[in-house]
Amino acid sequence: MTVIAAGAVVFDGAVHRPGWVSVAGERIADCGSGPVRADADFGDCVVVPGFVDMHSHGGAGVSYADDPERAAALHASHGTTGGLASLVTASPEVLLAQVRTLATATRRGVVDGIHLEGPWLSRLHCGAHDSGALRAPSDAEVDALLAAGDGTIRMVTLAPELPGATATIRRLVDAGIVVAVGHTDAGYELTQEAVDAGARVGTHLFNAMRALHHREPGPVPALLSDPRVTVELIADGVHLHAGVIRHVVATAGPDRVALVTDAMAAAGVGDGAFALGGLDVDVTDGVARLRGATTIAGSTATMDRLFATAVRLLGADDAALVNAVRMTSSTPARALGLDGAGVLAAGSAANLVVMSADLHVVRVMRRGTWLS
Repeated sequence: MTVIAAGAVVFDGAVHRPGWVSVAGERIADCGSGPVRADADFGDCVVVPGFVDMHSHGGAGVSYADDPERAAALHASHGTTGGLASLVTASPEVLLAQVRTLATATRRGVVDGIHLEGPWLSRLHCGAHDSGALRAPSDAEVDALLAAGDGTIRMVTLAPELPGATATIRRLVDAGIVVAVGHTDAGYELTQEAVDAGARVGTHLFNAMRALHHREPGPVPALLSDPRVTVELIADGVHLHAGVIRHVVATAGPDRVALVTDAMAAAGVGDGAFALGGLDVDVTDGVARLRGATTIAGSTATMDRLFATAVRLLGADDAALVNAVRMTSSTPARALGLDGAGVLAAGSAANLVVMSADLHVVRVMRRGTWLS
């Protein structure tokens, strides 16, 4: 048994000052408030659940498809103890090979599963996806990908206006996969139909989807207003204005908002030339864009940065701290069905982040083991 103490611990929807967490093996044994004799006392730090990033393509100079261990290690050092490895659009053959690679990584516990962001997306809102490789879903390709993933595909993003999309949504939901609406030109009503068919996530809300208009509202308000839907936000200071983030959180509530990095290979590396799904990307001042274009190509963010940004935007008080924990841990874990993740509670996975008073990562524990 290891007892961890700190000036603040966030659990049970509150900030406990001081607080403590006891760990036995890979599980949390208990949490509590007040002073305690501790094996590790972190003074005025704050302990929060490990972050869960449901949308990330890579980091440390590589994509998850190329080197899942290296990318996951980079994000783990920034507090991400769970989440998905996201794949962008590729040819059928390449995509199948990537799914097989990440299925193996999932079974080894490197990540919690695979997110297919494509190839079933709109050419009008393809973002940093190869428009020439986009296609409508087919039963044959869906079956082949599900077989290759063998239960490790947890989320699929698609555009509901594509031929066969509604049937595909139902097929994926029946297979236990979370379906997300994104990279879409769908209207308000069609988005509602997709949710009625089983879609439960809005992929990086506002980004790469039809813009909001007062007479043709599009997918944003349909996703934002439906209590069944969890909406992703890329709160990296590039993809969304701070006022938009505050508005979405106020409208949907932190139990329906999941902050995601949408990180690509440049996360943790710095500026330079990179690739995303075979497309050339240049990163300047931390902003990734397709070469020769203004199109944003994912982010270079890590979850600790999003957490600190959320606390600042929401008021920098205890309520903001609790809500930031929800949006970076418990809400994405619940959206993905990751039992025992995203919370500090007896019986949950011993995944936690120790952060300094100014919200920089001090230590990370994953499955009961301190990471170096």
